[in-house]
Amino acid sequence: METNKLVPYSVYLPSDLIKKLKMLAKDRKASELIRNAIQMIIEGNSEYNSGYNRALKDAIKIIECNESATTISVYNTTISDDLISDIKTLELRK
Repeated sequence: METNKLVPYSVYLPSDLIKKLKMLAKDRKASELIRNAIQMIIEGNSEYNSGYNRALKDAIKIIECNESATTISVYNTTISDDLISDIKTLELRK
């Protein structure tokens, strides 16, 4: 999921769920937690597939932020683009 294209969306939750969410989100990752859960449900993936694919997306984020990988190129392709392309082939489908 590209974080530069996030759009705010409001949902109503029971107060007990809000309390639990706030406890889990002490490091300010409540939105990411909710996005991941919604994405897992919409894609219909199992917990394993969803977690695995989430890890691939996290790896891609790290590569995108790595200055060396994004600036060094071989045969007119950056190392980051090459690695990201390879990682995307590992994504598990339903």
